[in-house]
Parts: sequence; structure tokens; C-alpha cells
Amino acid sequence: MIFTREFRTVIVFLFVASAATSCVTNRKIAYLQDMTHGTQIQLEDRFEAVIAPYDELDIVVSSFDAELARPFNLGSISRETSGSGGGMNLAYLVDQFGNIEMPVLGTIHAAGLTRLKLQETIRDLLISGGYISDPYVMARFRNYKIFFIGSNGGKAITIPNERCTFLEALALSGDINVFTDRNKITVMREIDGKMVTRYLDPRSSKVFKDPFFMMQQNDFIITRNTQYRNFMESYSLLSPIISIFSLGTGLLSLYMTYRVYLNTGRL
Repeated sequence: MIFTREFRTVIVFLFVASAATSCVTNRKIAYLQDMTHGTQIQLEDRFEAVIAPYDELDIVVSSFDAELARPFNLGSISRETSGSGGGMNLAYLVDQFGNIEMPVLGTIHAAGLTRLKLQETIRDLLISGGYISDPYVMARFRNYKIFFIGSNGGKAITIPNERCTFLEALALSGDINVFTDRNKITVMREIDGKMVTRYLDPRSSKVFKDPFFMMQQNDFIITRNTQYRNFMESYSLLSPIISIFSLGTGLLSLYMTYRVYLNTGRL
């Protein structure tokens, strides 16, 4: 059978496409490749989330005497003002200056404090002010979220325990595949009114030492595709045209073979 130049071109193109897809090796996608069995890495410190402006906080004050604690809780105040038993599930919004306004206690500077430190601060104010002798204060983040932007769109990831590492965030995102470029995964964080960017590589254990390894609320994780994914997307768009072209060259080859047979009596 006689192969035309066009048909050989299609064969070469298909071979190149196949070779490109096989380039996604384990070395390019495997996590923590330099770690072996029994490897131990000392983390720099134990992370606890720090309160920042525009955070939403749930704060509950309780005591053995419920009547003493009631004025310090937003829930009880909202029920009284609404005139019903339901009320609104209100949260404390940290303003742009890092302050919250609590009933009776007034303005409290919360920005820069951890959740536990804020609990201690409110507890000390209740005792020193003579309001409650045995207060129990519980504070929680209501809006602890990390934002993920990838090739399939974006999503907000809610962190229930107020502690999340970079690797945990990648797992929760559910949008990391073999075509994700792991060489430069972007983490963006607002620090002192500026957006700071760092590139993290989960394939190396060095990621544990990065200052952005412990995620903070409102961090952004941004991923991008590798060149192989871009190639495959381009190839998928061209595949119908290639199929038609391949069919045409195949028919042309059969026709040329038939003409040779008619002229020479052999293939």
C-alpha cells in the first residue's frame, strides 16, 4: 500500500500527541518526594489563628448565675429587641481598626489576638469590672475560610477547626489533578494592607518550613495547568478536524493504490 505525504504527517502528529501525554511522570506529580520512611520534620511553631479586621466572631459568656451572664450575650439582646423568642444569630464583626463592641463592656481591641487570648481578655474584664466572679467565655471564628482558584473555577473552603495547613487545603479543594502545575502553587495573603505572594511546591518537604505553610483565614490558593494540559485541550479541539483529515487521506491512499493496480496489475 502506498502512503501519501499527508497520511504520514497525520501519523507523526498522533505520535507526538501520544508522547506529550506520557510526559506527566511520577516525578512531576508525587508529593513530598524527598521524604523516606521514618522521616521527621520539626515544625517551626504551633499555629493558632490570629483575629484580623472584618473577621466575624461568635462570643458566648456564661456563668453559674445565668442572669448575670445574659446582658453580655448578643443572642439574648437580639431576642429582647425583636420581642420574640427567636431573634437573630448575630456575630461580632471586627471593624477596620480591629475593634469589637460588646454589650456593657464596650470597645475591645481584638485584632492581633488569638481566640484564646481574646477569651482571657474578656474574662479578665468581667472579673475586674465586678460583673461576674466566675465567667466562662468561649470565642470562635464564624468565617474561617480559604479561597481556592483553579482551572475548574473557584470555591470557598470552610475550615471547621480554625487550623489548616497548605497540604490540608489542597486536599479539601478537590481540584488538584495530574495536569496541575505543582512547581509554583500560589498562596496570597493580606499582611498590613498589602497582598503578599509566595510560591509553594508540595513535592518537596521544604514546604513544611515555608512561613505560608500554615494557612490563615482569607488566604488565596491559586493553581495553573501545565503545558501538557494546554496541549491536550488544543488537541481535543482539533481532533474532529484531524479525524476528517485522516479519513480523507486514508481514502486517497486507497484510491491511489487502486489506480496503481489498474495500471500495473499489481500493488
